[in-house]
Amino acid sequence: MTTTGHELDLIKQHLPAWLETSRQRAGHGMVASYIPELSKAPKEALGITLIGADGECVTAGDCGIPFTMQSISKVFTLILALMDNGEDAVFDKVGMEPTGDNFNSMLKLELVQPGIPFNPLINAGAIVISSLIQGASPAEKSARALEFFRRLAGNSDLDYDLDVYRSEAATANLNRSMGYFLKDNGVLVGDVEEVLEVYFRHCSISVTCADLARMGLVLAMGGVDPVSGERLIPRRYVQIAKTFMITCGMYNASGEFAIGVGLPAKSGVSGGILTMVPGKYGIGVVGPALGSKGNSIAGVHLLETLSHHMDWSLF
Repeated sequence: MTTTGHELDLIKQHLPAWLETSRQRAGHGMVASYIPELSKAPKEALGITLIGADGECVTAGDCGIPFTMQSISKVFTLILALMDNGEDAVFDKVGMEPTGDNFNSMLKLELVQPGIPFNPLINAGAIVISSLIQGASPAEKSARALEFFRRLAGNSDLDYDLDVYRSEAATANLNRSMGYFLKDNGVLVGDVEEVLEVYFRHCSISVTCADLARMGLVLAMGGVDPVSGERLIPRRYVQIAKTFMITCGMYNASGEFAIGVGLPAKSGVSGGILTMVPGKYGIGVVGPALGSKGNSIAGVHLLETLSHHMDWSLF
């Protein structure tokens, strides 16, 4: 698939009105508050950036506001862990299946043998993946992850939101419980607190919609940066990441999203959504008001509108 000028013109023409219609849905959602710092986000905000393979950019709404990646970062730490260790080592520690449970549930760790997390995009799985990033210390592992994210986003200024990082670390009792349970099960290798430090840091990397769109564009183009022509990710690992995004990327509303939008996507509880139209576009969305499953309620509606009008569903 290739970007068409007519399609982009159509998007530019209608996107502002579509966005304002979707923004009305924000009133039905709630901003995440279990990480206290996230509760400061503007509930009614909604923004989108779309970047085409030729670098052309379309924006609408509050696309310039910064927000933390949260669970969106899990896609890229998975890719980094695969690049560091290979498939066999990674999937010895995490599974490949959706859970049907909340993203922070521990239920199946105890109930379903062999006791490894069902997939890398739930919290338990992402904590294990964080332990697989190469580096001699938490600081070195985190620095490698941040540098990888900067390259994918084409933005050397990406950095942590330290207020969110501290807020997350101070309230992460459930994630700590998972870490120690995984350690006791022999799944997690290394010091639990050090692994969690890496996990909290990559979740707290601050981005805008443009950063997400550029990262999504690299995935849309099979791992190649279309601006530089450089291959940043092996194609096989992009395939794996996109498959997890389809099956697990929108928490336990992933099936609903696949039917309504039909694109690989990953959401975060800060209200961000990263998605893409393979071969065409990278898309970044922010809308802090969340629905009951933890996804941006206005952002999902906007993507449903776009996918419907532009016939983007892969299915």
